[in-house]
Amino acid sequence: MMTSPKPMRDFSLEVFFSKWEFKAKHHMTASDLETLTLSQLLAMASEEDREKYDNLTLGYTETWGAPELRELIAGTYQTMQKDNILCLAGAGEGIYALARCLLTEKDHVIVPTPNYQSAETIPLAICDVTGVPLIEDKTGQSKGGWKLDIAGIKAAIRPNTKLLSINFPHNPTGYVLSATELEDVITLCRENDIYLFSDEVYRGVELNSDDQMPQIADLYEKGISLNVMSKAYGLPGLRIGWIASQDKEVLLKVERYKHFLSICNSAPSEQLAIIALKNKDAILARNLNLMQRNVAELEQLFADYPGIIDWQRPLGGCVAFPRYIGPGNVEDFCKSLLEESGILLLPASIYASDLNEVSKDRFRLGFGRDKVFTEGLKAMRQHFEANFSNL
Repeated sequence: MMTSPKPMRDFSLEVFFSKWEFKAKHHMTASDLETLTLSQLLAMASEEDREKYDNLTLGYTETWGAPELRELIAGTYQTMQKDNILCLAGAGEGIYALARCLLTEKDHVIVPTPNYQSAETIPLAICDVTGVPLIEDKTGQSKGGWKLDIAGIKAAIRPNTKLLSINFPHNPTGYVLSATELEDVITLCRENDIYLFSDEVYRGVELNSDDQMPQIADLYEKGISLNVMSKAYGLPGLRIGWIASQDKEVLLKVERYKHFLSICNSAPSEQLAIIALKNKDAILARNLNLMQRNVAELEQLFADYPGIIDWQRPLGGCVAFPRYIGPGNVEDFCKSLLEESGILLLPASIYASDLNEVSKDRFRLGFGRDKVFTEGLKAMRQHFEANFSNL
Protein backbone atom coordinates (compact mmCIF):
# COMPACT_ATOMS: atom_id res chain seq x y z
CA MET A 1 0.00 0.00 0.00
CA MET A 2 1.42 3.36 -1.02
CA THR A 3 1.80 5.96 1.75
CA SER A 4 2.14 9.72 1.45
CA PRO A 5 5.67 11.12 1.12
CA LYS A 6 7.07 12.71 4.28
CA PRO A 7 8.48 16.22 4.55
CA MET A 8 12.25 16.05 4.87
CA ARG A 9 13.24 16.32 8.52
CA ASP A 10 16.31 18.24 9.58
CA PHE A 11 19.63 16.51 8.90
CA SER A 12 20.41 15.55 12.50
CA LEU A 13 24.14 15.07 11.97
CA GLU A 14 24.60 18.41 10.22
CA VAL A 15 22.46 20.27 12.77
CA PHE A 16 24.63 18.78 15.53
CA PHE A 17 27.82 19.67 13.67
CA SER A 18 26.64 23.21 12.98
CA LYS A 19 26.53 23.70 16.75
CA TRP A 20 29.68 21.82 17.79
CA GLU A 21 32.04 20.99 14.92
CA PHE A 22 34.03 24.21 15.09
CA LYS A 23 33.53 24.85 18.81
CA ALA A 24 34.61 21.58 20.41
CA LYS A 25 38.31 21.44 21.27
CA HIS A 26 38.78 17.84 20.12
CA HIS A 27 36.85 16.73 17.02
CA MET A 28 37.00 12.96 17.50
CA THR A 29 34.13 12.02 15.21
CA ALA A 30 35.27 13.47 11.88
CA SER A 31 34.29 11.39 8.86
CA ASP A 32 37.06 12.54 6.52
CA LEU A 33 40.78 11.91 6.31
CA GLU A 34 43.44 14.47 7.20
CA THR A 35 43.36 17.18 4.57
CA LEU A 36 46.17 18.89 2.69
CA THR A 37 46.94 22.59 2.57
CA LEU A 38 46.68 24.29 -0.79
CA SER A 39 50.45 24.66 -0.93
CA GLN A 40 50.97 20.96 -0.14
CA LEU A 41 48.64 19.90 -2.94
CA LEU A 42 50.13 22.32 -5.43
CA ALA A 43 53.60 21.03 -4.55
CA MET A 44 52.48 17.67 -5.99
CA ALA A 45 51.54 19.23 -9.33
CA SER A 46 53.56 18.86 -12.47
CA GLU A 47 54.94 22.07 -13.96
CA GLU A 48 52.24 21.93 -16.62
CA ASP A 49 49.39 21.46 -14.13
CA ARG A 50 50.72 24.21 -11.87
CA GLU A 51 50.80 26.56 -14.85
CA LYS A 52 47.22 25.61 -15.73
CA TYR A 53 46.15 26.41 -12.19
CA ASP A 54 47.99 29.72 -12.07
CA ASN A 55 46.48 30.86 -15.39
CA LEU A 56 42.99 29.50 -14.81
CA THR A 57 40.10 31.72 -15.83
CA LEU A 58 37.28 31.90 -13.31
CA GLY A 59 34.38 31.40 -15.64
CA TYR A 60 31.70 28.73 -15.91
CA THR A 61 32.82 25.14 -16.42
CA GLU A 62 31.21 22.24 -18.29
CA THR A 63 28.16 20.85 -16.50
CA TRP A 64 29.44 17.29 -16.91
CA GLY A 65 32.83 18.27 -15.46
CA ALA A 66 36.15 19.07 -17.08
CA PRO A 67 37.04 16.39 -19.67
CA GLU A 68 40.47 15.75 -18.13
CA LEU A 69 38.93 15.37 -14.69
CA ARG A 70 36.35 12.89 -15.99
CA GLU A 71 39.10 10.90 -17.74
CA LEU A 72 41.06 10.65 -14.51
CA ILE A 73 37.96 9.64 -12.53
CA ALA A 74 37.11 6.99 -15.14
CA GLY A 75 40.62 5.64 -14.66
CA THR A 76 39.78 4.77 -11.04
CA TYR A 77 37.28 2.17 -12.35
CA GLN A 78 37.84 -1.03 -14.32
CA THR A 79 35.44 -0.46 -17.21
CA MET A 80 34.30 3.18 -17.10
CA GLN A 81 35.08 5.77 -19.76
CA LYS A 82 34.81 9.56 -19.60
CA ASP A 83 31.22 9.41 -20.89
CA ASN A 84 30.27 7.20 -17.92
CA ILE A 85 31.15 9.94 -15.44
CA LEU A 86 29.11 12.96 -14.28
CA CYS A 87 30.80 15.38 -11.87
CA LEU A 88 28.79 16.96 -9.06
CA ALA A 89 29.13 19.44 -6.22
CA GLY A 90 30.14 16.91 -3.58
CA ALA A 91 28.44 13.60 -2.83
CA GLY A 92 25.37 15.26 -1.31
CA GLU A 93 24.25 16.66 -4.64
CA GLY A 94 24.51 13.17 -6.13
CA ILE A 95 22.35 11.57 -3.43
CA TYR A 96 19.72 14.28 -3.77
CA ALA A 97 19.67 14.62 -7.56
CA LEU A 98 19.61 10.90 -8.25
CA ALA A 99 16.61 10.37 -5.97
CA ARG A 100 14.75 13.24 -7.63
CA CYS A 101 15.53 11.92 -11.10
CA LEU A 102 14.84 8.22 -10.57
CA LEU A 103 11.96 8.09 -8.10
CA THR A 104 8.25 8.90 -8.24
CA GLU A 105 5.56 8.59 -5.58
CA LYS A 106 4.62 5.18 -7.04
CA ASP A 107 8.07 3.69 -6.37
CA HIS A 108 9.63 1.87 -3.43
CA VAL A 109 13.19 2.05 -2.07
CA ILE A 110 15.17 -0.23 0.25
CA VAL A 111 17.89 1.21 2.50
CA PRO A 112 20.02 -0.57 5.14
CA THR A 113 20.18 1.05 8.57
CA PRO A 114 21.99 2.71 10.25
CA ASN A 115 22.91 5.01 7.40
CA TYR A 116 23.99 8.44 6.27
CA GLN A 117 20.65 10.15 6.86
CA SER A 118 20.10 11.59 3.39
CA ALA A 119 20.05 8.03 2.00
CA GLU A 120 16.65 7.55 3.63
CA THR A 121 15.31 11.07 4.25
CA ILE A 122 15.42 12.20 0.62
CA PRO A 123 13.65 9.09 -0.80
CA LEU A 124 11.11 9.29 2.04
CA ALA A 125 10.08 12.72 0.76
CA ILE A 126 9.19 11.07 -2.56
CA CYS A 127 7.94 7.51 -2.02
CA ASP A 128 7.78 4.47 0.27
CA VAL A 129 11.06 3.38 1.83
CA THR A 130 11.84 0.20 3.77
CA GLY A 131 14.76 0.02 6.17
CA VAL A 132 16.63 -3.26 6.59
CA PRO A 133 18.94 -3.21 9.64
CA LEU A 134 22.50 -4.44 9.39
CA ILE A 135 22.89 -7.55 11.53
CA GLU A 136 25.16 -7.06 14.54
CA ASP A 137 27.46 -9.93 15.38
CA LYS A 138 27.38 -9.85 19.18
CA THR A 139 29.56 -12.94 19.37
CA GLY A 140 32.54 -11.04 17.97
CA GLN A 141 33.34 -13.92 15.62
CA SER A 142 32.51 -12.51 12.18
CA LYS A 143 34.93 -10.27 10.34
CA GLY A 144 33.96 -6.65 10.74
CA GLY A 145 31.30 -7.33 13.36
CA TRP A 146 28.31 -6.85 11.03
CA LYS A 147 26.49 -8.53 8.15
CA LEU A 148 24.14 -7.29 5.48
CA ASP A 149 20.72 -8.91 5.90
CA ILE A 150 20.35 -10.38 2.42
CA ALA A 151 17.25 -12.32 3.42
CA GLY A 152 15.72 -9.15 4.85
CA ILE A 153 16.40 -7.25 1.64
CA LYS A 154 14.88 -10.07 -0.43
CA ALA A 155 11.77 -10.09 1.78
CA ALA A 156 11.43 -6.30 1.46
CA ILE A 157 11.34 -6.32 -2.35
CA ARG A 158 7.97 -5.36 -3.84
CA PRO A 159 6.74 -5.27 -7.45
CA ASN A 160 7.35 -1.49 -7.43
CA THR A 161 10.80 -1.56 -5.80
CA LYS A 162 12.90 0.81 -7.92
CA LEU A 163 16.11 1.26 -5.97
CA LEU A 164 18.36 -0.35 -3.38
CA SER A 165 20.71 2.17 -1.79
CA ILE A 166 23.88 0.88 -0.09
CA ASN A 167 27.04 2.42 1.41
CA PHE A 168 30.21 0.31 1.77
CA PRO A 169 32.72 0.84 3.31
CA HIS A 170 29.90 1.76 5.65
CA ASN A 171 29.28 4.95 7.59
CA PRO A 172 29.17 4.60 10.57
CA THR A 173 30.21 0.96 11.17
CA GLY A 174 33.16 0.65 8.79
CA TYR A 175 31.80 -2.65 7.48
CA VAL A 176 32.68 -3.86 3.97
CA LEU A 177 30.63 -6.45 2.09
CA SER A 178 32.15 -9.85 1.50
CA ALA A 179 32.40 -11.14 -2.07
CA THR A 180 29.42 -13.44 -1.41
CA GLU A 181 27.26 -10.63 -0.01
CA LEU A 182 28.11 -8.41 -2.96
CA GLU A 183 27.27 -11.13 -5.47
CA ASP A 184 23.96 -11.82 -3.67
CA VAL A 185 23.00 -8.13 -3.73
CA ILE A 186 23.69 -7.76 -7.45
CA THR A 187 21.82 -10.98 -8.22
CA LEU A 188 18.76 -9.76 -6.28
CA CYS A 189 18.81 -6.42 -8.09
CA ARG A 190 19.30 -7.98 -11.52
CA GLU A 191 16.54 -10.57 -11.02
CA ASN A 192 14.10 -7.86 -9.91
CA ASP A 193 15.22 -5.10 -12.30
CA ILE A 194 16.23 -2.77 -9.45
CA TYR A 195 18.71 0.08 -9.62
CA LEU A 196 21.62 -0.33 -7.21
CA PHE A 197 22.96 2.98 -5.87
CA SER A 198 26.31 2.45 -4.16
CA ASP A 199 27.92 5.14 -1.99
CA GLU A 200 31.63 4.27 -2.24
CA VAL A 201 33.17 7.40 -0.71
CA TYR A 202 35.54 5.43 1.54
CA ARG A 203 36.87 3.12 -1.13
CA GLY A 204 40.65 3.15 -1.17
CA VAL A 205 41.21 3.35 2.58
CA GLU A 206 40.36 -0.18 3.68
CA LEU A 207 42.56 -1.14 6.64
CA ASN A 208 43.37 -4.37 4.79
CA SER A 209 43.47 -4.03 1.00
CA ASP A 210 42.17 -7.61 0.66
CA ASP A 211 38.79 -6.36 1.91
CA GLN A 212 38.35 -3.81 -0.89
CA MET A 213 35.14 -4.27 -2.89
CA PRO A 214 34.83 -3.87 -6.65
CA GLN A 215 32.81 -0.83 -7.68
CA ILE A 216 29.16 -1.33 -8.53
CA ALA A 217 29.30 0.65 -11.79
CA ASP A 218 31.80 -1.87 -13.14
CA LEU A 219 29.72 -4.91 -12.16
CA TYR A 220 26.07 -4.15 -12.84
CA GLU A 221 24.32 -2.55 -15.80
CA LYS A 222 21.87 -0.73 -13.50
CA GLY A 223 24.51 0.10 -10.91
CA ILE A 224 25.38 3.69 -9.99
CA SER A 225 28.57 4.38 -8.05
CA LEU A 226 28.93 7.55 -5.99
CA ASN A 227 32.29 8.96 -4.94
CA VAL A 228 33.88 12.24 -3.88
CA MET A 229 37.19 13.91 -3.14
CA SER A 230 36.04 14.58 0.43
CA LYS A 231 36.45 11.35 2.38
CA ALA A 232 39.22 8.93 1.33
CA TYR A 233 41.19 11.73 -0.33
CA GLY A 234 40.64 14.15 2.57
CA LEU A 235 39.75 17.12 0.34
CA PRO A 236 36.17 18.09 1.29
CA GLY A 237 36.81 21.77 0.61
CA LEU A 238 37.02 21.07 -3.11
CA ARG A 239 33.34 20.02 -3.23
CA ILE A 240 34.02 17.68 -6.15
CA GLY A 241 31.97 14.48 -6.34
CA TRP A 242 30.69 12.26 -9.12
CA ILE A 243 28.49 9.38 -10.16
CA ALA A 244 29.61 6.62 -12.52
CA SER A 245 27.31 4.26 -14.39
CA GLN A 246 26.93 2.12 -17.49
CA ASP A 247 23.43 3.62 -17.78
CA LYS A 248 24.06 6.86 -19.70
CA GLU A 249 20.35 7.70 -19.72
CA VAL A 250 20.40 8.01 -15.93
CA LEU A 251 23.53 10.17 -16.10
CA LEU A 252 21.82 12.46 -18.62
CA LYS A 253 18.75 12.84 -16.40
CA VAL A 254 20.92 13.81 -13.44
CA GLU A 255 22.97 16.20 -15.61
CA ARG A 256 19.78 17.95 -16.71
CA TYR A 257 18.65 18.16 -13.07
CA LYS A 258 22.04 19.61 -12.10
CA HIS A 259 21.10 22.65 -14.21
CA PHE A 260 18.69 23.56 -11.39
CA LEU A 261 21.25 22.98 -8.64
CA SER A 262 24.98 23.77 -8.86
CA ILE A 263 24.93 24.10 -12.70
CA CYS A 264 28.66 23.42 -12.80
CA ASN A 265 31.63 22.82 -10.54
CA SER A 266 34.19 25.36 -9.38
CA ALA A 267 36.99 25.77 -11.92
CA PRO A 268 39.81 25.96 -9.30
CA SER A 269 38.38 22.92 -7.52
CA GLU A 270 38.34 20.91 -10.73
CA GLN A 271 41.99 21.71 -11.45
CA LEU A 272 42.98 20.89 -7.87
CA ALA A 273 41.06 17.59 -8.09
CA ILE A 274 42.99 16.78 -11.28
CA ILE A 275 46.26 17.30 -9.42
CA ALA A 276 45.05 15.15 -6.51
CA LEU A 277 43.90 12.30 -8.74
CA LYS A 278 47.23 12.29 -10.56
CA ASN A 279 48.79 11.78 -7.13
CA LYS A 280 46.06 9.52 -5.73
CA ASP A 281 48.35 6.62 -4.83
CA ALA A 282 50.55 8.82 -2.65
CA ILE A 283 47.57 10.57 -1.02
CA LEU A 284 45.69 7.35 -0.26
CA ALA A 285 48.84 5.63 1.06
CA ARG A 286 49.50 8.57 3.39
CA ASN A 287 45.93 8.49 4.64
CA LEU A 288 45.92 4.72 5.12
CA ASN A 289 49.14 4.85 7.14
CA LEU A 290 47.60 7.53 9.35
CA MET A 291 44.46 5.43 9.90
CA GLN A 292 46.44 2.32 10.78
CA ARG A 293 48.49 4.24 13.33
CA ASN A 294 45.43 5.82 14.89
CA VAL A 295 43.49 2.55 15.11
CA ALA A 296 46.37 0.89 16.94
CA GLU A 297 46.49 3.77 19.44
CA LEU A 298 42.73 3.63 19.94
CA GLU A 299 42.86 -0.08 20.61
CA GLN A 300 45.62 0.45 23.16
CA LEU A 301 43.48 2.99 25.00
CA PHE A 302 40.49 0.64 25.11
CA ALA A 303 42.71 -2.22 26.30
CA ASP A 304 44.11 -0.02 29.08
CA TYR A 305 40.59 0.84 30.27
CA PRO A 306 38.47 -2.32 29.85
CA GLY A 307 34.77 -2.31 30.59
CA ILE A 308 34.05 1.02 28.89
CA ILE A 309 34.03 0.39 25.13
CA ASP A 310 33.09 -2.77 23.25
CA TRP A 311 35.32 -2.31 20.20
CA GLN A 312 35.29 -4.01 16.81
CA ARG A 313 37.96 -2.91 14.33
CA PRO A 314 36.24 -1.52 11.20
CA LEU A 315 37.20 -2.89 7.81
CA GLY A 316 37.18 0.32 5.79
CA GLY A 317 36.85 4.06 6.09
CA CYS A 318 37.90 6.27 8.98
CA VAL A 319 34.87 5.91 11.27
CA ALA A 320 33.71 3.21 13.66
CA PHE A 321 30.51 2.59 15.62
CA PRO A 322 31.60 0.99 18.92
CA ARG A 323 29.28 0.12 21.79
CA TYR A 324 29.46 1.95 25.10
CA ILE A 325 29.29 -0.58 27.97
CA GLY A 326 30.36 1.61 30.89
CA PRO A 327 28.21 3.12 33.63
CA GLY A 328 25.13 5.09 32.58
CA ASN A 329 24.18 5.40 28.92
CA VAL A 330 25.91 6.47 25.75
CA GLU A 331 24.16 9.84 25.56
CA ASP A 332 25.47 10.83 28.99
CA PHE A 333 28.90 9.42 28.13
CA CYS A 334 29.16 11.61 25.02
CA LYS A 335 27.77 14.61 26.87
CA SER A 336 30.31 14.31 29.69
CA LEU A 337 33.20 13.95 27.22
CA LEU A 338 32.08 17.11 25.44
CA GLU A 339 31.29 19.24 28.51
CA GLU A 340 34.16 18.12 30.75
CA SER A 341 36.95 17.42 28.25
CA GLY A 342 35.94 19.14 25.01
CA ILE A 343 35.78 15.82 23.11
CA LEU A 344 33.19 15.64 20.33
CA LEU A 345 31.59 12.26 19.48
CA LEU A 346 28.30 11.40 17.76
CA PRO A 347 25.93 9.54 20.10
CA ALA A 348 23.50 6.94 18.78
CA SER A 349 20.61 9.41 18.80
CA ILE A 350 22.17 11.22 15.82
CA TYR A 351 21.71 8.01 13.81
CA ALA A 352 18.04 7.59 14.70
CA SER A 353 16.10 6.36 11.69
CA ASP A 354 12.54 6.93 10.53
CA LEU A 355 12.52 3.37 9.23
CA ASN A 356 13.47 1.18 12.19
CA GLU A 357 15.32 1.26 15.49
CA VAL A 358 19.09 1.76 15.55
CA SER A 359 21.23 0.52 18.45
CA LYS A 360 20.97 3.07 21.26
CA ASP A 361 24.24 2.18 22.98
CA ARG A 362 26.69 3.08 20.20
CA PHE A 363 28.56 6.20 19.11
CA ARG A 364 30.55 7.28 16.07
CA LEU A 365 34.28 7.73 16.47
CA GLY A 366 36.57 9.09 13.75
CA PHE A 367 40.24 8.22 13.39
CA GLY A 368 41.32 9.82 10.13
CA ARG A 369 42.93 13.01 11.39
CA ASP A 370 46.54 13.61 12.48
CA LYS A 371 47.25 16.17 15.22
CA VAL A 372 43.56 16.61 16.01
CA PHE A 373 43.27 12.89 16.69
CA THR A 374 46.50 12.66 18.70
CA GLU A 375 45.50 15.51 20.98
CA GLY A 376 41.93 14.22 21.24
CA LEU A 377 43.11 10.74 22.17
CA LYS A 378 45.31 12.20 24.90
CA ALA A 379 42.32 14.12 26.27
CA MET A 380 40.19 10.97 26.09
CA ARG A 381 42.80 9.02 28.06
CA GLN A 382 42.82 11.72 30.73
CA HIS A 383 39.02 11.65 30.84
CA PHE A 384 38.98 7.86 31.22
CA GLU A 385 41.55 8.04 33.99
CA ALA A 386 39.52 10.66 35.86
CA ASN A 387 36.15 8.97 35.44
CA PHE A 388 36.68 5.23 34.95
CA SER A 389 39.89 4.25 36.74
CA ASN A 390 37.96 2.38 39.43
CA LEU A 391 36.05 0.10 37.06
